[in-house]
Parts: sequence; structure tokens; C-alpha cells
Amino acid sequence: MPQGFKDGAGKPMRRREFLRTTAIGCAASAFPRWLLAQSQNGLPNVLLLGDSISVGYTQFVQELLKGKANVKRPLRENGDPENCLGTTNGVSHIDRWLGDTRWDVIHFNFGLHDLKHVDPVTRRPSENPEHPQEADLTTYRKNLTEIVKKLVATEADLIFATTTPYPDKPDGPVRRADQPAKYNEVALKIMKQFGVMIDDLYSFALPRLTETQRPHNVHFTDEGSKGLAKQVAEKILMSIQG
Repeated sequence: MPQGFKDGAGKPMRRREFLRTTAIGCAASAFPRWLLAQSQNGLPNVLLLGDSISVGYTQFVQELLKGKANVKRPLRENGDPENCLGTTNGVSHIDRWLGDTRWDVIHFNFGLHDLKHVDPVTRRPSENPEHPQEADLTTYRKNLTEIVKKLVATEADLIFATTTPYPDKPDGPVRRADQPAKYNEVALKIMKQFGVMIDDLYSFALPRLTETQRPHNVHFTDEGSKGLAKQVAEKILMSIQG
């Protein structure tokens, strides 16, 4: 639960509960500017952060939560969804992605790009198993912790999605099939430390891979992305309604 909001007895409150209780009896002209912007259509603001897997389910989450939440994700200059890539990229761009919007819920994931192998000189994706990973577990832990601290400071409800599995030796850069579980283990310890809700997409997707994932690929079919979107939307609704 986000920190910083308490009721009259000093007990911690969710930010949306704080807003509802403090709004009673207050004149709109006395509200902070961000609160007026937040309340203009009466729906909570939700931010999705993640790699191409999350890009794949974003549209379907938006459809599932239409009329229930304003679901956004970072966009490129041409209006296309932005791939947030790995934690190294995340550390560099997290402030831009957060912007000045007051987010109620932030659903995020990093891992699939961190565990891939890259050329040590160019840092481009590599098919050479002798090349290093983009961010080894130590670097991943450091970067992800830094990102989570930034997210906690927003006082939004946070939901971390575990990195989804894939078959051994998928097409593209080297990604070993045993790595998602190892990166998730590190991530889950960080989330426990900060009290972040977990959306276990790894466990959700694992028994469905043959039907929902593209052959020799880390990506999902449209039906697979729809399944992930349903899981994501349910977790977001739990947070909104909680």
C-alpha cells in the first residue's frame, strides 16, 4: 500500500480513500490543481510500463477497462506504443514516463530484455551465448530497486508483473529458458521489500504456452495477449476497488 496518507486515527489509507474522505465538505476551488485534473472524468489513472509483451496486451487492457479507468502507456513521437525495454533503459527514462500525471495504479514489468545476451562492444542483441547478458542479476537488482523507489514516490498502487516464460532457444538474441524464473526470484524479493502487489504472469502463461505463444518466440499470439490482458485487467480492478 502506498505510504503517506492517514486517516484521523493515524492509520494508513490508500490514496483514493484519502481523496474520497477529504473531498467531502471541501470546496472545489480549494483542491490542489492535480486533484482537479485527476477528477475531471471521475476515473482513476492507470499506467502500463513494460516491454513488447505489455505492448501486446495494452490495447486489450484498455478495452477491458473502458469506462472504469484511464489506461495509458508511454508513446513514441509518432504515437506508437513505446517499448520500455530493460531496466537500464528504465532507469534512464522512468521520470519521463511518469510525467506530471497523478497515477492511481502503475502496472509494470522489466526482465525480458535484461536477461538477453548482447554484444559487449555494441550492446546490440547477440546470438552468441558467450556474450554477456544486458543486465546480469546484480545489475538487474540495482536498476530495478532504483526504478521501484521512483514508482513508490508517486504514491500510486503498484503492481509488478513477473516476466513471462518462453521455449528454449527462441528466435532472436540468446535467451536461456531458465532465466525468467531466476530474474523473477530477484524481482519478487524487491517487491516484497516495498510491499508491491504481484501479477504472476509467469505462472499464468506457463501452462498455456503451446496454445498462446508464437512458435520459437518470446511473443504471444493475439489470443495469448488477450489472455494476459484479462489477467492484468483483473489485478488492476482489484487495486482500484480495494
